[in-house]
Amino acid sequence: MPAGKYSFVIEAGATFNLDFTMYSGGSKWDLTGYSARMDIRVDIDSPTALISLDSNGNGITLGGTAGTVDIEIDATTTETFPAGKYVYDLEIESLDGTVWRVLQGCVQVRAEVTHP
Repeated sequence: MPAGKYSFVIEAGATFNLDFTMYSGGSKWDLTGYSARMDIRVDIDSPTALISLDSNGNGITLGGTAGTVDIEIDATTTETFPAGKYVYDLEIESLDGTVWRVLQGCVQVRAEVTHP
């Protein structure tokens, strides 16, 4: 299955949250036992990620039989992001090591005007 294309905005200094439900064959995809990872980079060839997230307690929560994926980056972290345009992809891996790239696209970081 080809990755879906989705672009989004992160506002520096604000909590970022993206929630969605995965479907396979018209039914919710049971993500029990699966893992997920996501990098945001300046470009595809960038050796360093702006941020790396995963489902081992680092910003991605998988909802098991509900098929949900919750991505969250706290405000303290987003306030360190420089304004600009970035790229990302999100991969999900099964217990047998099969990896699916499920989403990819662009991320626009907007600068914060009000600072704590």
